[in-house]
Amino acid sequence: MGNMKKLPDTEFEIMKVVWANEPPITTNMVMEQLGNERKWKAPTVISLMLRLVGKGFLRTEKNGKERTYFPLVDREDYLEFETGNFMKQYHANSFISFVSTLYGGKQLSDCDIEELMEWVKERRN
Repeated sequence: MGNMKKLPDTEFEIMKVVWANEPPITTNMVMEQLGNERKWKAPTVISLMLRLVGKGFLRTEKNGKERTYFPLVDREDYLEFETGNFMKQYHANSFISFVSTLYGGKQLSDCDIEELMEWVKERRN
């Protein structure tokens, strides 16, 4: 999806429910897993899901009175997109800047360094 855009937090919450369940997804499923907790009414959930359809994140089908939804964007693809934007915007694509900010001057443990070195070795092969 070449023109993917950042989702507002509420729409991202809906997508997390979509990704956590086997398709097809219904508004009732979203209400049970998120809407009631957030105190959203069904029309709010329906509106958010239709926005996601319009943005190309979901596909919908009408089955009798009920609409079902299918994800068009994989969770991993969206997280890769978001992480890339974050790295570019806040760290000028610098992994060192990111790690430095993450640890905020704290000392890395030997275990942390070993894990990081192992991760780098895996990526080089």
